[in-house]
Amino acid sequence: MEGICVLGISGSVGQSTVKVLRSFPNFFSLKAFSVHSNIKLAKDLIQEFSPLLVCITDEGARQILGDAFLSTKIVYGEEGLDEIVSLSEVRTVVTAIVGSIGARPTITAIKAKKKIAIANKETLVTFGPLINALVEEHGVSMVPVDSEHNALFQLLEKEERNNIRAITLTASGGSFRDLPLDEFKHVTVQQALKHPTWSMGPKITVDSAGLVNKGLEVIEAHFLFGFSYDQIEVVIHPESIAHGLIETKDGACFLYASHPDMIFPIAHSLFYPSKTPKLLLERKPFSWKELHFREPEAKRYPALALAYQAGRAGGTAPAIFNAANEVAVALFLEERIHFTEIPQVIDESLSKVENSFPNDLAGYLEKDREVRNFVLENFKKGVMR
Repeated sequence: MEGICVLGISGSVGQSTVKVLRSFPNFFSLKAFSVHSNIKLAKDLIQEFSPLLVCITDEGARQILGDAFLSTKIVYGEEGLDEIVSLSEVRTVVTAIVGSIGARPTITAIKAKKKIAIANKETLVTFGPLINALVEEHGVSMVPVDSEHNALFQLLEKEERNNIRAITLTASGGSFRDLPLDEFKHVTVQQALKHPTWSMGPKITVDSAGLVNKGLEVIEAHFLFGFSYDQIEVVIHPESIAHGLIETKDGACFLYASHPDMIFPIAHSLFYPSKTPKLLLERKPFSWKELHFREPEAKRYPALALAYQAGRAGGTAPAIFNAANEVAVALFLEERIHFTEIPQVIDESLSKVENSFPNDLAGYLEKDREVRNFVLENFKKGVMR
């Protein structure tokens, strides 16, 4: 039985992972997990799975849980994350924490030679060159969990690399895909959080509304698969049935399609390199009815072009893009800036914060801090409004 550690088990990917673990009790055992501050969920999962280690990243929760809960040891903070991914009984680490906080435990897990089922896109976006070098150095498998990247991962295993002209990530288009452009300046947080297809956390849902998430995924795809940015394309696909496409040199396209449920990519990533052994969910192709595809509108999704700009610049430019977006989304969710100001914050940060090319984690982390301080200081001065 394979030991699993889930970083960020309270989020949508984490909860979908639990669903998969329940479906395969004879194959996987939840040995460790982390939550931020959802103590009730932590207690429920401890009672159900009896993991060896649980990390609470909110240090304030220590007074509630203490350091032990029945047969489970409780650890805290970033050091606790390092401890749970290093557990000898763990073979696969599912990195489902949202944000760049997921980078450090992912690096620790790579150095501990764990298989990485990566759902934390910010880790590759911000630290891509470093992560890839470590994966190669330690000889570990890294399987993407995001539905689009997992689809491409499976398609690329079936086709010779030199026969591929382009790869395409599909996007639902988010909450505002059909909203008239002149109404964007009036959108509310509540409107942004109403995703038409997926059930996700607030940050990712807002990212989806502006296609920032797809911009991050373009950069992630570059680091995962090694294609140039000219070979990575994005298409709006409202039904979210087709998750990824590859185009061969003769112009033919192959697509990976499934009902929009994260159990498919999660199960694949946990079982890889073996095949998932049973039916997960049956949806006949006729149930899809119609599939539509359209090009993303530049005026509707200005952040997408900024992501390509950051990716092509290399160095810490993707980290600048990501950090600026994280702060901007937080300000939007607090109703301190408008939705349309999120790409403006990203653009301003890419223009004003100097790009650099560090060769260690500290250099990337320093740039991440610099960008966050830059955005917050300029917001306080009113420069960002």
